[in-house]
Amino acid sequence: MMLHFFQEYKNLLLQASLAVSLTLFVVFLQIPSLVLGGLHTYIHPDSYGQQNGAKAAIKRPSSSNSGSGIEGYQYLSSKSGLDVKKRSKSKEKFEFDESNAQIFRLKLDEGHLQSRIYFSDYRYSFICSLVALSGLLLSKYLGVVEHSGVLANGTLIPVILGFASLGKVLVSLARTFLEKSASKRSERQLSAVAGVLGFGFGLMICSGIGNSIFDFDLVSVDAFGRVCVALLMGCLALFLYIPAAKSARSFWLGTDQIRSNLEIISCGWFGRIMLYANFVLVFFTALLWINPLAELLVNKNTDHTRVTEMDGTFGSAKLVGNVGFAPLEFIRLRHWLLLISGLLQILTLRANLQMYLNEAVLSWYQHLHASKVPDLDFSRAKVFLHNHCLCLVALQFFALPILVLLFLGLSQIDDNSFGKSLACIAVLKGIALFMAWWIAFIWAVFTSTNLFLYRRGILYVS
Repeated sequence: MMLHFFQEYKNLLLQASLAVSLTLFVVFLQIPSLVLGGLHTYIHPDSYGQQNGAKAAIKRPSSSNSGSGIEGYQYLSSKSGLDVKKRSKSKEKFEFDESNAQIFRLKLDEGHLQSRIYFSDYRYSFICSLVALSGLLLSKYLGVVEHSGVLANGTLIPVILGFASLGKVLVSLARTFLEKSASKRSERQLSAVAGVLGFGFGLMICSGIGNSIFDFDLVSVDAFGRVCVALLMGCLALFLYIPAAKSARSFWLGTDQIRSNLEIISCGWFGRIMLYANFVLVFFTALLWINPLAELLVNKNTDHTRVTEMDGTFGSAKLVGNVGFAPLEFIRLRHWLLLISGLLQILTLRANLQMYLNEAVLSWYQHLHASKVPDLDFSRAKVFLHNHCLCLVALQFFALPILVLLFLGLSQIDDNSFGKSLACIAVLKGIALFMAWWIAFIWAVFTSTNLFLYRRGILYVS
């Protein structure tokens, strides 16, 4: 009796065991904190003493015993009485506080991360998403036993966890969007514009107007479903514009497009390769659902006939649909590239976050050398905000690829898992795949637009 029960519900028991054990494993080892651990953040000396591993990252050259300073300036503590008399006739007296010209680098650990805002949101989103993706991967490996029911197949657990993770990540993204201190007012205004355009774009695609351009068929979705899909597209564009803009700034700094030649700001050669590969792969993946490119890469001739120059029909028009991948192979290629692009974005998470923290160092450095008596109040506030909002930005950077992977995983659920509701499941799978592409598409568009504006000098990092 017991053996028969285990044989019938083995998939369900495996899914439940994986979810519980993986959750305990991630919580016990503190994997979300380990992902962010070791990053270097920066602080000013007046708000943090030289302790807990803090050390000066950039410091203005100190004065010598003779009292000579930078560009002829002297520190107050090194002036003699004769020097004061000689300079008493000057109309203007410059004073420079050496402590304000220092910045300290601190390696983050678990204690530091827990004090940052939105750490719990990042932590729970990480755990839920990792457990859900593991369950979806296991269901893909186990397959489906026919006529065994939804419960016995065990598919219900990863589906529920997948939708719960989507809800958690989207709610956390909405909360980060409402955090006014983490973004500029202009960025929130542009996010609102992007949300409206995304909703209108979604209505156009769902109504079938863009079928000649985009390789999606949502005709089977009813009118209410199309409006809901368009609303979700608008919300994703609204919430993901600011993370994409920050990702563009991280790419701009990480690849040293400003030619600052500051080692402390730019990342190493491996980080640059990852940033370039991530951008190119996501951009190329988004293009695979655009019909001119899709038609060029798909061979629609099932009999594998060849077009040659000898029959007089050789030309670019005849090549379309006659060369390239088989339709099923091209579909698999799309799915694999979506998967690889999502994983690659997760691998570049640390590099993007380090560039976000280094952006504050660049601002401090620019204001330090902007004048002979620098006003560092703005850079001081920027260093504090970038340090304080680290986990918020980590959640935003993490949400981009994890949403792609979750939607992609839900689109790969076996149709036979839910029995008679085959048509409904097929529609939901198509919508999930469409959403995975939409996130990659808007990320590519927003990032490319911001990089173009940086290149033209309209936007700049300060």
